[in-house]
Amino acid sequence: MKLNAAVKALEYVKDGMIIGLGSGSTAEIFLEKLAKKARNGLDVAVIPSSLGTEIIARQHGLKIVSLQEYPEVDLAVDGADIIDEGLNLIKGGGAAMAREKVVDYAAKKFIVIVDKTKLSSNLYDFPVPVEVLPFALGYVLKKLEKYGAPSVRMSSKGKYGPVITDNGNLIVDLTVKIEADPSKLEREINTIPGVVENGIFPAEYVDLVIVGREDGVTVLSKK
Repeated sequence: MKLNAAVKALEYVKDGMIIGLGSGSTAEIFLEKLAKKARNGLDVAVIPSSLGTEIIARQHGLKIVSLQEYPEVDLAVDGADIIDEGLNLIKGGGAAMAREKVVDYAAKKFIVIVDKTKLSSNLYDFPVPVEVLPFALGYVLKKLEKYGAPSVRMSSKGKYGPVITDNGNLIVDLTVKIEADPSKLEREINTIPGVVENGIFPAEYVDLVIVGREDGVTVLSKK
């Protein structure tokens, strides 16, 4: 299903494009397929949204550029952790959502690629990741209690202590327990001093969602 979504996204890639690369397993499949086309003559350059994605892109020989050189991106392709019926999404399961949001919002076209298991009627079935300055952690945790139950994300694969982002910050996962409009909640969380960014991506910034299924894909767009 992930492969089907990634392959479909390649249809939107044109010669000469600057492409924002997302993070995560589905975005990584897209990266690998894009690199194969580049080796066969496609002229593209990429802006990775995380150190992990950058390492993989370099391993595959893709040309890497930056937002300093290209502040407007032609196309961004990224995954998501959950998408609701209105095409709002939450990202940040891999703790890269701050850089992902910068790259995705900088794009003329933002395409989300997922498998069908990421679709949900309730966006907040997945916790909202919030990137927080370590200095401000206690204050931010208190302020987030207005919306639900916040908890610091801890490492689970050998490293003792909390997850540290590429920006040197902490991740707080917020289980939302109120009815909240995604656009409004995104803005409100980001106004808390000490918050760097959060993982809500409102539908207004999403151009297309490609949903991979066993037998193909479904392409969704805003009505």
